[in-house]
Amino acid sequence: MKGMVAGWLCVICGVATSPLQAAEVTIPSPPQVEARNYTLMDYATGQTLADFKGNERMEPASLTKLMTAYIVFHALRDGRLKLADPITISEHAWRAEGSRSFVQVGTQVPAEVLIKGMIVQSGNDASIALAERLGGTEPAFVEIMNTWAKRLGMTGSHFDDATGLPTANTYTTAHDMAVLAGALIREFPEYYPWFSLREFVWNNIKQQNRNGLLGRDPTIDGLKTGHTDAAGYCLVASAKHDNTRLIAVVGGAKSFKGREDASAALLNYGFTFYETVNVKKRGDVVLKPRVYKGSEEFVGVAPATDVIVTVPRGAGSQGIETTAGVHPRLMAPLDTRTAVGQLQVSVAGKPVTSVPLYPVKSIPEGGLWSRMSDTVLLWLHKQ
Repeated sequence: MKGMVAGWLCVICGVATSPLQAAEVTIPSPPQVEARNYTLMDYATGQTLADFKGNERMEPASLTKLMTAYIVFHALRDGRLKLADPITISEHAWRAEGSRSFVQVGTQVPAEVLIKGMIVQSGNDASIALAERLGGTEPAFVEIMNTWAKRLGMTGSHFDDATGLPTANTYTTAHDMAVLAGALIREFPEYYPWFSLREFVWNNIKQQNRNGLLGRDPTIDGLKTGHTDAAGYCLVASAKHDNTRLIAVVGGAKSFKGREDASAALLNYGFTFYETVNVKKRGDVVLKPRVYKGSEEFVGVAPATDVIVTVPRGAGSQGIETTAGVHPRLMAPLDTRTAVGQLQVSVAGKPVTSVPLYPVKSIPEGGLWSRMSDTVLLWLHKQ
């Protein structure tokens, strides 16, 4: 027992705790790419594998539409919007500058068409129409965007519109965009395939996806491009090899090809030199803490999902340390849906992820004698 930390009783239950040795696993520096900002993130854990000014402000340009899509997907899941719902195109949406999906003022267009127009063609008109449908007005929708940005932990981001047209108060970071991309992939697997559409046709107009990486590498399946004169050429890209998914965010490249080459180089670097390993499987008992006033004296606690981390390729479990903590006085009744502790995972001494621990079975209250004796025992421990 190691004492009390932040209200939990902490116990080291480490896998190999020795640090990674450079002589055994050599990881070269990330590739030099022509971009003002970039971040390479492991999707499963949120670990940053490579970074250059990833927390400095950058203009998001049409990467903003990832946040617009995130809110639209929530509305679809909640039933506030259906794919077949007709959406009337306002004059404000029709007059949108920049990329357009060629929808006409006063017409009604199915929500699904507008979503694909926003994602594939990066249509500003489609984005505004969706924003007005869900927010009443675009400014009201923008308030929702910023609220969700805070909830997701995008502390370096603020939006002024639903499209990414430049304003003095529209900004993000490469790291924040990687966080948003991860949320889209994790929370909306049913809609994520739209980000890999190469083209779609509406009203006899074929609209092409501007993410050229979709045609260069079959493992790349999203997400979004962006460009303004000030922002340069931007790209959020994700790819999956076996059980490892990585997200690369590039900002401020000088050309279409530049953003694609930079993204491809970062993803290739990540897959070449890193791999995902399973630390604990779902349901693996980590600890068996004491339960007071229960029908049983001890209960196993375990993670509800597989616990995985990304490590230098070839390192395996070397340098991985797990620390489990549970509430110091677990009281019955306990159920399997309520977290009673945390499992923290560190790689080479650096915390990388933390997951809740749950009882593997429910523990009802014990009988009168059990409850009374544990009450006395707890009272004595306080003395």
